[in-house]
Order: sequence, then structure tokens, then C-alpha cells
Amino acid sequence: MRVEQGGAAAVLERVPSHLQTTTPEKIFWSHFSPNLAPAAWVIGTLVVFLGLSGWAGFWVLVIGNLLGSLPVALCAVMGPRTGLPQMEASRFALGTAGKRLPSLINWVNCVGWDAVNNVPSALAFMLLLKMAGLNTPFWLALGVLATAQLLASLGGHDLVQVIEKYLGWILLTAFAIVGCMAVSHAGVAPSSASVATLSFASVTIALGTVSSFNMGWAAYASDYTRYVPENTSSKTVFLLTFLGTFLSSFIMELFGLLTGAAIKDPSPGAVIDALNQWSGPFAPVALAAVAFSSIAINAANDNTASYALISAGVRVNRMLSVAVTAGTAYILAVMGEGSFVSLYENYLLLALYWIAPWCGIVMADWYCRPAHARSMRMLTKEGWTSSASLFVLVTVLTIALFSSTPIFVGPVAQLLDGADLGYLVGFVLGGLGQILILRQRHGVEILPEKEHFHA
Repeated sequence: MRVEQGGAAAVLERVPSHLQTTTPEKIFWSHFSPNLAPAAWVIGTLVVFLGLSGWAGFWVLVIGNLLGSLPVALCAVMGPRTGLPQMEASRFALGTAGKRLPSLINWVNCVGWDAVNNVPSALAFMLLLKMAGLNTPFWLALGVLATAQLLASLGGHDLVQVIEKYLGWILLTAFAIVGCMAVSHAGVAPSSASVATLSFASVTIALGTVSSFNMGWAAYASDYTRYVPENTSSKTVFLLTFLGTFLSSFIMELFGLLTGAAIKDPSPGAVIDALNQWSGPFAPVALAAVAFSSIAINAANDNTASYALISAGVRVNRMLSVAVTAGTAYILAVMGEGSFVSLYENYLLLALYWIAPWCGIVMADWYCRPAHARSMRMLTKEGWTSSASLFVLVTVLTIALFSSTPIFVGPVAQLLDGADLGYLVGFVLGGLGQILILRQRHGVEILPEKEHFHA
């Protein structure tokens, strides 16, 4: 197992072929283990509180996870071919200057996710330590977990992959036991949820929340496939990534959906208290699974953040970037502990406003080039490209017109009674805009690259 080099070259230059030795099965675990987290359980619970229990909630989970997992798998395919982290690979469409803005946004995104993931894990760790007779303050419990995550991510790609594989098995077993016990108890528990009325707006918010939980990984996708041999079948990379992302989030969210009506509110504290109560003698297992799941997700998160910050133009050592990310997220988590629910829901939706158009542009640039132009898709474009301008334009327009948040509600969202379709519009406009740019550039009809999956 190698420790990834700390210089900027590890991000800015493609992985040499002699270092592309990661086995394909690790692709599954690197996308499966991070979603075995209480945050996904909270999403399932939140869907119930939005008024979508039963089959309505089930289909929201299916469709939302499909919408969120497909872009992740399609982006992951680029890794073995480009040998670059995902944000750095966007220089082929956005240019060396144009990729800096989304890279910086992604670093901020990583910091936010780091904090979001740590709050419920720290609360569970506090309860676990209390069982052992130790009354630990939140900041200290969080500090222990954040330190473990930092040490794991400092090693870089290979160490993160190993952690995801072996910790994934442990988390899967623990959450399977806890989940089954929780569902059996919640099925006979009195409903304490104050469920909202089903509406078009609640459906779109629920779909956006569910899909964004997975789609956020699209900005990370090739980070954990670029060390796979270049001749690995694209279909294999796609399927392993898709299954890892979809299955883990769907399983955890389904547990949340099935137990949501018996939980007093969609907050990590309420979920953890319920799991602690329902698990009986397995309560320490439940709390340990929730606490240590943050190591699986944030080891990958902090490592990706280090790549993103370097791609944003900040030429710092990768390990220093990891430390800055973990430290910033720690401060945010301590500050945001008491307002987790509102921050969580809003953060998930806001993240989609930039990820969706970015995905549309990058994927269209990779998959929709004409046959004679495919050999040029890995040529680095200097400066700021028209695709980078498209990214900014679509992102601003979708926020201004379609966003539906406590901070601002766009005019289109107002007409739709608060329904938020910005992420879908952003993805479509970004993709179609990039296709038009390619068509103008190459002067021929643009078609999807159907043979790409037959590597």
C-alpha cells in the first residue's frame, strides 16, 4: 500500500500506467461504504415528514437514487482513461482557468459535507462513551473522530480505498442488524411524526434531497477510479460505481422511511435516540456504527477536498490541504450542532445548483462528441472557455429563477408553490448548451458515444 505523494503533481498530472494497479472490486467499496451513514437514514425520515410515506416515499427513494447515482457512475468511467481526479479532469471542457471555480466550490462543498456527516456521528459517540461511564462534551467527541478521519485521509488514495473496503463490511453488518431491529420495533410503535400534506412541492423537494445525496459524489467519482488500469472495461467501472452508490444509500434511506413515522423529528439526535432505544442489547453496536461511519465517509471526503483545492489553483501540499479541510469542517460542525436539520436540508439542495449544470457540461463533453473528435476530448484547454461561461450562466439562472430556500425563492418556484426544479433544469441546460458548443466547434451533428462502454 502506497502513501500518495503530497505535491501538486499528484493532482495535476495523470497517474502513470505503472501505478494504475487498483483492483476493480475496490471501486464498489469506495462508493458503497461512504453512504452507510446516519445522514442517509435521516433523509429517509425527512421524506416521511415531507408527506411521502408508504409507496409514495418508496418510489421517491428509487427515482431519486437513480437520478443521483447515474451521473456518479458516468463520471467514474473517466477515471481510468484520464488518470486524473474528477475536478481536474473538467479542465478538458472548462479550461485551466475555468475549472478553478467549480473546484473551489467543490472544496467548500467537501467542508460542508464533512461537518454535516460529523454531527450525528459525534452525538452517537458521546452516547457510546456515556455507556462506558464517560461524560464527554460534543467538541471533544467530535475532535476524536475528526482526528481519526484526518489520519486516514493523509495517506491518500490507497489507504482510503483499504478503509472503505474493510470498514464497509463492518458497517454493513452492523446497520443490517440495527436496521432490522429498528423496523420491527417501529412497526408497532405509535406514530409521533407530524407529517406534512403531500404536494407537488414536497415531492420535488424530496426528490432533490434524495438525488443530491448521491449526485454530490459525481464531483468525486474519478478520484477513486483513476488508479484502476486503463484497459478496465468501462461497463465494469460503470456498474460497480452505480451499484455501490445506489444500493448503500437506498438501503439506509429505506430504513429511515420505514421507521420515520415512529421518530419524533427528522434530526440526527432523534434518529440516534430511537436507534439506541430500539436496539436493546445491540445498542452499543448501533452507536458504534453511527459513530465510526463518519471515518468511512470523511476519509474520502477530506482526501477529495485536497485534490479540489489544488485544482482550484491553491498550490499547497496535499497533506496540508487535508488538514485545512478537516480543521475548517470541525469548526463548522461545532458551530452548527444545534441547527442541524435546517442546515442539512438546505445544504443538500443548494449543492445541486452547481453540481447539476457541472455534471451536464462535463458529461456532454465526454460522451457526446462526434467520432472524429473523440481523440481530442483529453486535450487540455488553456484559460477560460465558453463551457466555463456556460457553467456560470446556468448556475446563476437556476438559482435566480428556480431556487426554493428559506433565503430566496425564485419566481418560477413561486409559481409552482415552492416546488424546486432547478437541479433538473440546470442539468438539462448545461448538457444541451455543451452539445451546442461542440456542434459549433466541430460543425457536425453530435451523437452520444454508444460504443464507449465496449472498452
